[in-house]
Amino acid sequence: MTDEPPRHRRIQVDCPECGHQQAEPALVVSTQCRACRVNFQVRDGKGVSRFKAAARIAKPRKESEPEPAPEPAKPPVPVRFGPQEPPPRPLLLRLLRPSKPPREVVCFGCGHEFKAIASAQSSQCPKCGGYVSLIDHDISGNSNARIQTRGNVVIRKAGSISGVTVRCHHITVLGKLAADVDCSGDLVIRSSGKINATLRCRHLCVEKGARVEFLHPVTADTATIQGHVRGQIFCTGTVTLQKRSRLHGLVRAAGLVTKSRAKHTGTLEITGPPPSP
Repeated sequence: MTDEPPRHRRIQVDCPECGHQQAEPALVVSTQCRACRVNFQVRDGKGVSRFKAAARIAKPRKESEPEPAPEPAKPPVPVRFGPQEPPPRPLLLRLLRPSKPPREVVCFGCGHEFKAIASAQSSQCPKCGGYVSLIDHDISGNSNARIQTRGNVVIRKAGSISGVTVRCHHITVLGKLAADVDCSGDLVIRSSGKINATLRCRHLCVEKGARVEFLHPVTADTATIQGHVRGQIFCTGTVTLQKRSRLHGLVRAAGLVTKSRAKHTGTLEITGPPPSP
């Protein structure tokens, strides 16, 4: 006769609470006493009481003992609003890809100047809360869409923009420009031709080889002429004529600096010393 399989064999298990003995399968892990209804575990054929959570009672304090001082409350964590500094980057990443300096931003609404992260696509003025776009625009075809951003605008050789207003930070002109420009940074002209638009910028730069005729007065803080320019230039600061440059027309500025073999033909009005920084 073969032995009975373990799953059919039964063993006698004693309850750890009341001592009642009862038959259970040989593979039993836990069961319930049929006498006192207590649940218990079975280990190596013996009943073991389950773990019971116990409450700890504090020791009574004597009347002569002083009450313990309450723990000091932790100061609340200050909440920061507005732009925050980004977390530090690893050293190797800083060496391979150095971070760009923050860009200067001028609010369209209140004119407040502040700084934003170089990689940001938009920002918010900390003074008036106005939205400021920081998206760059690259124009390589004909465009008549209005642009309002504090990013940079580049007009390629095959590109042109006309009939609208462009408000940006830096603008570089390699193609055709026939739109009013109001930029808070540099207006760089590398192309030749007539510009029938009102231009206002912080610094005007006409690079070497460019021949430009301004049909309307140009207003800027400072100006640097390296090519040939015809028109009226109004500056609150200094106009600088680089080597072999030519300027024909009315110049109204705080000063005129002429380098070697540069020439100015026209009327010059000195308005006074440049404003102190």
